[in-house]
Amino acid sequence: MDVKKAITNRRAYRSLKAVEITEELIMDLAECAQITPSCFNNQPWRFIFIHDKETLEKLYEALSKGNEWAQAASMIIVVYSKKEYDCLIRDREYYLFDTGMATAFIILRATELGLVAHPIAGYDPKKVKKILNIPEDRMVITLIIVGKHSKEISPVLSEKQREAEKKRPQRKSLKEIACMNRYEK
Repeated sequence: MDVKKAITNRRAYRSLKAVEITEELIMDLAECAQITPSCFNNQPWRFIFIHDKETLEKLYEALSKGNEWAQAASMIIVVYSKKEYDCLIRDREYYLFDTGMATAFIILRATELGLVAHPIAGYDPKKVKKILNIPEDRMVITLIIVGKHSKEISPVLSEKQREAEKKRPQRKSLKEIACMNRYEK
């Protein structure tokens, strides 16, 4: 699969079925993050790959209402960083950008491997930190829910979520997101 195909095939599905998580898979995904470009090669990203049932069950307690579907995950990847891990150039903090790129590489590789890697914002970061012993001065940026896509729509999904499973949600037009040569409203 080429990069463009991985980008177009990537979907934030919520209907998941179990998939075997191996150390080889985790290392494969981590290696894709490892080679991501970053400001001065600082590599500010940090990941915790959780696949044991006991820890996954604890993490479910940190999920927001509406993310019950994530309990079907075979793995949750916790993405975190600290602004001091990366470039601080005047008022610019690069750690979120660089960590976002590394996260995207993981998501695209997972897609290439036939997996769903769905990043979410619906969780309590304080609970995640406490459960996983992440130091208070780190920022939990996202959780990536990993599994295999199930054609059977999960019964815990809302009506809006069910519709998103059936058809890719509408994207903004290119005119709304891209300008040529200068800013345009």
